[in-house]
Amino acid sequence: MTSTGSLRDPAHRVSPKAVKLWLFEALIGFLVLVGGSVLLAAWVGESGWSWVPGWFAERPWVLPAAMGVLLTPFLVAEPFVRYAVHRWELSGDVVYARTGFLTREWVFVPVSRIQTVDKAQGWMERLLGLATLEIRTASHAGSSTIKGLDYEVAAGLAEQLARRAEELRDDAT
Repeated sequence: MTSTGSLRDPAHRVSPKAVKLWLFEALIGFLVLVGGSVLLAAWVGESGWSWVPGWFAERPWVLPAAMGVLLTPFLVAEPFVRYAVHRWELSGDVVYARTGFLTREWVFVPVSRIQTVDKAQGWMERLLGLATLEIRTASHAGSSTIKGLDYEVAAGLAEQLARRAEELRDDAT
């Protein structure tokens, strides 16, 4: 009989500025989806498609209204839930990260398996002083990312991981 325990939270949260980044990204997605539904509703209303149900042809505004109502909770909640969930930790010789919004992902990356460590900044991240750390290994799972880190934290962690991975490789030879 095996006992199962819950995973403890990684020690460090991402930057609080990540909430602004994720809110802005969610707002862009919201505007694209609601804007697209407005265009579709206008097109349906003007063209009088015969295969469209009569109730929709008479009230095409229902589509953008429904999209707005359905997406608003995600727009508001998603950045804060992501901030509550996204955490990371460098513990001994393992990088431990947890991410997710609708689903959760726990990632353990042995430092000895790290091949490259990169930090990246999109234009929104650069405006907010944030960065994404990408850790690549030879594993079938590919790379692991930690998004929403302060730039200085990401740069320091990248340097620390690269140095530690090199030390472990030198010890193995």
